[in-house]
Amino acid sequence: MNSENSYSGRVLVAGATGRTGQWVVKRLLHYGVSVRVFCRDRDKAVSLFGDNVECVSGVIQSASDIAVAVKGCSAVISALGSGSYSGESSPAEVDRDGVMRLVDEAAKAGVRHFALVSSLAVTRWYHPLNLFAGVLLKKWDAEEHVRKVFSGVDRSFTIVRPGGLKDGEPLLHRLHVDTGDRLWSGWINRSDVAELLVLSLWVEKAKNKTFEVINESEESQHSLEPFYSMIPE
Repeated sequence: MNSENSYSGRVLVAGATGRTGQWVVKRLLHYGVSVRVFCRDRDKAVSLFGDNVECVSGVIQSASDIAVAVKGCSAVISALGSGSYSGESSPAEVDRDGVMRLVDEAAKAGVRHFALVSSLAVTRWYHPLNLFAGVLLKKWDAEEHVRKVFSGVDRSFTIVRPGGLKDGEPLLHRLHVDTGDRLWSGWINRSDVAELLVLSLWVEKAKNKTFEVINESEESQHSLEPFYSMIPE
């Protein structure tokens, strides 16, 4: 286990087989954290992660499936993301209702920390991304629910609003963090988003924060933890 990590609980990752979710699992395993993944396609999860993680099959539309998945976990990281305009993979079903259902079941199960991937420009109803079935509006509704439920005593949340997502290894860029949804554009590696989510498990300055993040410049990083100290109050 990495000496920087003192986290001993089990973490449920939702959306683990997606491109960002895969990085979340990789970074959790890097730090020696116990991982359970909640997935629709068990075979895909096993092919990706082997026996390094515990797999619980289910769908985000089912509260009972989620309840089984979160039982015994102390934290949840949601990398859920919609994949179509309509149906079970739509923004309404996944980005809003799915995340909200996950939040509720996590709270019932005694989960202490909830970390969520959201998006840059999530407060801007007029943004072009909302042409995709109002995806940003749905993400905003989910964010609000996370803040409402996990702001209580003995609970915390971290909501990361990344710019456009790219592939690549983590810790290769200096990051720019901000609050208030003032950043219009920018890119960031999925792996760095995953790293920030994982660090939120034990970095105190990550608790109860909602922030935007994009790449600033190519510059090798020892850790992304210092960027949590740069988030404007």
